[in-house]
Amino acid sequence: MKIKEVKAKKILNSKQEETIEITINKKYKASTGTGTSVGKHEVRAYPKSGIPINFVNTILNKKLKGFKIDEFTDFIELEDLLKELDNTKDLSVIGGDTIIALEYALLKSLCKGEVWKYLNPSVRRMPLSLGNVIGGGKHSTIESADIQEFLIMPRTRKFNDSAVVNTFIYSKIKSKLNSSKRDYEGAWIIDNTNFRILDKLNEIIQEASDEIGFIIDLGVDVAASHLSNGVLYSYKNYSGEQKKRMLNKKEQYDFILNLINKYNLKYVEDPFYEEDFNSFNKLTQEVKDVLICGDDLICTNIERLKKAKINCVIIKPNQIGSLIKTKEIVDYAKENNIITVMSHRSGETMDKTIAHLAVAWEVPYVKFGVYGKERVAKLNELTRIERLIKNE
Repeated sequence: MKIKEVKAKKILNSKQEETIEITINKKYKASTGTGTSVGKHEVRAYPKSGIPINFVNTILNKKLKGFKIDEFTDFIELEDLLKELDNTKDLSVIGGDTIIALEYALLKSLCKGEVWKYLNPSVRRMPLSLGNVIGGGKHSTIESADIQEFLIMPRTRKFNDSAVVNTFIYSKIKSKLNSSKRDYEGAWIIDNTNFRILDKLNEIIQEASDEIGFIIDLGVDVAASHLSNGVLYSYKNYSGEQKKRMLNKKEQYDFILNLINKYNLKYVEDPFYEEDFNSFNKLTQEVKDVLICGDDLICTNIERLKKAKINCVIIKPNQIGSLIKTKEIVDYAKENNIITVMSHRSGETMDKTIAHLAVAWEVPYVKFGVYGKERVAKLNELTRIERLIKNE
């Protein structure tokens, strides 16, 4: 496929913020979500000057006109061309969101939309869905829990079953906790302390597990970097006895370990500050049956993952601004028995390419949310792909 035209325009994401949509040859369109809780080692989503619509429609369009791309490995040459325009470490000239939207559109052009099948026609393993059912932290629009995400992990064999269980629990939370407000990712906002929310959620999933016949595990995304100044962790809704509390490094470690043991957590994401590799490594060794997942710690950067001793990592292509580098970190994780979790962003779009990548690269888990058209579109796409695979 030869690039004849690269065209960009602004669209709105799920947070009603402007983001970029790129169209290749007037036919293949793509966009990507933009984060709210952003790690400091991520590349820039966009240049400081804003979304680079004019840059794409003039300079980038001219640079890529006539470029031929026929297979995924051609993205190496494509990214080399882009480096001639932006060789900054944080992609401050073009932006990671711009590059990923461009690469998604090009992927679609190679296979008329069935990206998963083009990249891996022999795939037989579907991911399972991590459900973000209660939200807090930076994702919340009001004061609520300090923990950013309260997650459920249904132990199912099929993707669709895991998605159905997540929706079932999501509905139960609404009825049992009288929930009416949602955060940026569509999760329920509960005005209560971290411990009390976990108590209530644990009760709900135990009851639901008996009803539907699936074991449902509990997890959290602490997003601890946004609670920390690098030395202390500041909580505003810590517990019923003490709402405001400051924890030092050791106290934070003990707090997380207590949560794991008390609530039998099986997934803990970003429990510590994004530079505290030692605490991540120590916790991974101490609780070997729990996924200790790095998001802000890693930022989809293979060099940071090599430094870590964790057993789980979040994958967000626009954190690194390169599909080639994203594939490299997924491959490295597989080779080193590190579980990967393909994740959406809080400001999502209707683009479903990320779901295709999760299938093609045989990522064990996806974290795409439960509610909202931009998130349901990805979940429905995975259900559709699962049916196709089953019938082949």
